[in-house]
Amino acid sequence: MPATVETQDAPVLNSLGFAKLPSETRVVVAMSGGVDSSVVAAMLAEEGYDVIGVTLQLYDHGAVLAKKGACCAGIDIHDARHVAESMGFPHYVLDYENIFQDAVIEEFADSYLGGATPVPCIRCNERVKFKDLLETARDLGADCMATGHYIQRADGSVGPELHRAADPARDQSYFLFSTTPEQLNYLRFPLGHLKTKDETRALARKYGLEVADKPDSQDICFVPDGNYAAVIEKLRPGAAEPGDIVHADGRVLGAHEGVIHYTIGQRRGLGIGGLADPLYVVRLDVDAKQVVVGPKEMLATRTVPVREINWLGDEPFTSRKEWHMGVKVRSTRPPREAIIRPISDTEAEVELLTSEEGVSPGQACVFFETDGPRVFGGGWIWRG
Repeated sequence: MPATVETQDAPVLNSLGFAKLPSETRVVVAMSGGVDSSVVAAMLAEEGYDVIGVTLQLYDHGAVLAKKGACCAGIDIHDARHVAESMGFPHYVLDYENIFQDAVIEEFADSYLGGATPVPCIRCNERVKFKDLLETARDLGADCMATGHYIQRADGSVGPELHRAADPARDQSYFLFSTTPEQLNYLRFPLGHLKTKDETRALARKYGLEVADKPDSQDICFVPDGNYAAVIEKLRPGAAEPGDIVHADGRVLGAHEGVIHYTIGQRRGLGIGGLADPLYVVRLDVDAKQVVVGPKEMLATRTVPVREINWLGDEPFTSRKEWHMGVKVRSTRPPREAIIRPISDTEAEVELLTSEEGVSPGQACVFFETDGPRVFGGGWIWRG
């Protein structure tokens, strides 16, 4: 029977929240090969936990080897394996190519073809890392799964809560809003309390990790150099059908080579220079093959329809007619005050108290505590 760490009054919890010795606590660490997840694995191994490192191979290795600056690539698998060897814990590479293709890449292509601007990193967390990989961790007998995400898990009055990272510049709550209460119960985020990325790199040097100065990944892992259109054309040959660039007042201003080359709010690269006032993409009409442009004020939005809501509040989402919260409609923007009006358990209308520019279908709308760090979930913006 495993020993329990305890005092006269109550069991003492280890750093992962279990009332037993680290050596008796098995943790699977999702290792991308970057500095963040490498530090998590090394830290837990040094603390004496029973660590198992797992890296996912998510797409074709041949295409990956020539690609730098993305997670889960060939060099990253090598780096993750090297960290495991240096710290003395087992490491496995799992082939999730088919799962990733079906759960993430196909929807990414279809969303762009539908005129939306998808966020595949959220779907990857939701449908691959925190679903299939989490189940693999359970199959390996792990007490929990740890990742290198910058977000915090806190024990609340009715269960675990999701909180923003201590470092606002690194906070990844926008990409993790769809984490369910059940998943949150099993997950751990050991880096969420760090104040800066420099602290993470200092820890990497402390553990002697060769990835200590490795650059952060910048692109979506399967989109080389941010060229979304090239990936979509490869996945959906013939998808880039030409059409007209049309002013909101009906004037045809030019031609385009496919709606997939444009996003809501785009100003540069429209190919319609020489006009007195700057124009922005305000709408993508896929059926008519039109890119609709207009003045900046046409981008302003106050009403945002949201569906597929994952709610992380203590009370049922529909228990109130209105929730006054902060919301983020883009990962790079700060939360703005809003009123969320539930329509059902998974749908709502969000009223922004001050208008936002460039709100786009396919992006996430994430809910935050107004004057605190708690994340209350969120949903996906659609046309309504």
